[in-house]
Amino acid sequence: MAVAEDSMELEPEQNTSMKLFSQGAEARIYETSFMGRRAVVKERFSKKYRHPVLDVKLTSKRLISEARIVAKARRLGVATPALYAVDTVTASLTYEFIPGPSVKEVLLQSGPIPSSDGKIEEIAKQIGKAIAKLHDGGVVHGDLTTSNMLISPHTNQLVLIDFGLSYTSVLPEDKGVDLYVLERALISLHSANGDIMSLVISAYKQSSKLWSSTLNKLAAVRMRGRKRVMIG
Repeated sequence: MAVAEDSMELEPEQNTSMKLFSQGAEARIYETSFMGRRAVVKERFSKKYRHPVLDVKLTSKRLISEARIVAKARRLGVATPALYAVDTVTASLTYEFIPGPSVKEVLLQSGPIPSSDGKIEEIAKQIGKAIAKLHDGGVVHGDLTTSNMLISPHTNQLVLIDFGLSYTSVLPEDKGVDLYVLERALISLHSANGDIMSLVISAYKQSSKLWSSTLNKLAAVRMRGRKRVMIG
């Protein structure tokens, strides 16, 4: 696949016909085409409460940071959509379109683990391995939810998306928080499927060389979370 991973200045002409696909707190996602290929454009909004000069600088910095982290994730062996173009003028990134369902959709349509014919186990294994590769490579995703994970329909491979909150860190604390975000998302939305997180952790331990310190921090983060719930 042709990707602008190591050269951030390429901004080829895009199809101006774009359809709004989704909108989050930080960006709008549009479906479009790029050089004859189906694509999505992630366009960051400006923040009106910030000074205009500061807003431009911060938006540009985060845009380039996301592009670099996606490139690094791919070098670490984590499947992400191919990055086609970076446009600092429109504060947008153009990515390959992944047509598959999100892990959230797959899990909500599945039953509990024993009756899933191994489907949930395989997804959990892929999640654990992907996060381990990121963490061992010094990357924290920052928003590990099942909405930010897709299943490619052609390969059944897990594809991680939305690195807008990602950053580089080697601290076990940051990695532990990353896993805790995922755990809370699984408990909140997918408790009916069973204990998916334990399957994720098992795969993480098998794939990560640094798992011990990270999981110790995860336990500490869990304890802090329980205290906050108890205190209110």
